[in-house]
Amino acid sequence: MTGPVLTAVDLRKGFGAGDRAMIALDGVSLQVGAGAVTGLIGPDGSGKTTFMRLAVGLLLPDAGRISCLGLDLSSQSGAVQGAVGYMPQRFGLYEDLSVRENLDLYADLQGLPLQERPERYAALLSMTGLGVVTGRLAGRLSGGMKQKLGLACTLLRPPRLLLLDEPTVGVDPLSRRELWRIVQGLVERERMSVLLSTAYLDEAERCADVILLHQGRVIGQGPPSSFSAPLRGRVFLVTGPTGQRRPLQARLSRQPGVRDALLQGDAVRVVTDSAEAPDCTPLGPSVSCAPAQPCFEDGFIDRLKPRTEQPADLQPLDRRRSAAPGATAAAIEVDHLSKRFGSFTAVDAVSFSVRAGEVFGLLGANGAGKTTTFRMLCGLLPPTSGRLSVAGVDLRRAPAAARARIGYMSQRFSLYAGLSVTQNLRFFGRAYGLGGRRLRQRIHWALGAFALADLADAESGTLSLGYRQRLAMASALLHAPDILFLDEPTSGVDPLARREFWGRINALAEGGITVLVTTHFMQEAEYCDRLAIMAAGALLAEGSPTQIREQVRAAPGAATGPVETLEDAFIALIQARPQTGTGDARPG
Repeated sequence: MTGPVLTAVDLRKGFGAGDRAMIALDGVSLQVGAGAVTGLIGPDGSGKTTFMRLAVGLLLPDAGRISCLGLDLSSQSGAVQGAVGYMPQRFGLYEDLSVRENLDLYADLQGLPLQERPERYAALLSMTGLGVVTGRLAGRLSGGMKQKLGLACTLLRPPRLLLLDEPTVGVDPLSRRELWRIVQGLVERERMSVLLSTAYLDEAERCADVILLHQGRVIGQGPPSSFSAPLRGRVFLVTGPTGQRRPLQARLSRQPGVRDALLQGDAVRVVTDSAEAPDCTPLGPSVSCAPAQPCFEDGFIDRLKPRTEQPADLQPLDRRRSAAPGATAAAIEVDHLSKRFGSFTAVDAVSFSVRAGEVFGLLGANGAGKTTTFRMLCGLLPPTSGRLSVAGVDLRRAPAAARARIGYMSQRFSLYAGLSVTQNLRFFGRAYGLGGRRLRQRIHWALGAFALADLADAESGTLSLGYRQRLAMASALLHAPDILFLDEPTSGVDPLARREFWGRINALAEGGITVLVTTHFMQEAEYCDRLAIMAAGALLAEGSPTQIREQVRAAPGAATGPVETLEDAFIALIQARPQTGTGDARPG
């Protein structure tokens, strides 16, 4: 097709009735061009998934028209579904079946003739790199390999239009890059058209065209450059004394005329309301400011960030606790920590330390051992060998005392969906040993500090992902811990909620709380003071984001291309390590 492959005109869709009525799409009109990747971007609840389900005929619109590949979806949905590939956020792999058995099952469901399967399987397995694991159970694959298998199942019958709903959520940077290589190859070789929704704004810049949804409406469409171009002359990099970037960011974010302030390397990236540099005079003589080129994220934030938003203020935390006996300047100490599951070594003699009040990132590809390390530090898993202390307490000798000094926010937010916001807070407060007046005070603090007061009686299962994230973090902070553990806390969270979340982390760090965070998103890793990068259970590198980039640049033969970003450095480190052939199946 030379014209649009997907067209919507004044599309409307709602759910529920009465007090529970919700408008998901409110007069959406757009076109998706042929033979290119179009990005569908927007905050949580903007209508991206609803639009994709309408585009494949899984839902019917309340009003308006939608046509796909020249076919009207209201009357020809069956024909559309035969020509369109759709990979939802949680693609239904059967984890007790092997890679080959999953392919067989979906080939049966899609009616792929037996004689065509060997050639198609060979092409898909080669494209995804799954040819060496066809006999492995899907449940034993890493997150990235599961996504590639889901994509292969979607592509068994080559579609003319491929719809991908956040395919890279929870996937490590190397797997993300591989998924993009596959998608771009499909567009270039087969002239396939792709509509891809994503929570990562750096991915939006790779798209030929971007559609921006907000509150069920299209508020912009065009190439990524059309979103960033209006910000020329309004973006700056502000640099201050070494080790002072976080206080500098806090001061800049409160300065009149500053639209956004974000940590980037050793500097703070600032977007202003007008073409005028931020006032650096009151920030000290060693603070400098230089103009910078705007990017898509700058345009996204400028359009969608509330003008009245106030920087996060989580103080006072009221941390009424004396230092632990024998406490040192290091909030977390790990010395030759190992964990084995039978004959399998998940963590192999890892050592590092985290200073009090520091934001420390623990990074690694899927199966690197970081989650296993994380769980040992939280006292949820006993180590096989080695020494570890948290807040000056030896976790092997006094795990209960150590756990009382930490807060833990799990990867999938361990909230009780049927309980209200207040009931969840009360439950977790009691689990942390709070009661009576003290518990009531802390719940009152949490509802105010995390802007949850208006939702106090709402069931947590009905909240958006961003609000569930707020509630999970508030629950982890109820007992005013010294150290906060965050396990991939922003996976799948939209860019605005992610930005707000990191504002809260920065406020906690400024208040002296130590934060240890795992993440797959390299831009988030830039916000950390220091990082440790793991692979196959071992530590590959440790240092600030800038130091790690410099280490990779200086290492002979460590990188096959330019190392401009932390993601480049991460991938170079992973690829330079000798492959064992089993890392994709590691549990954590």
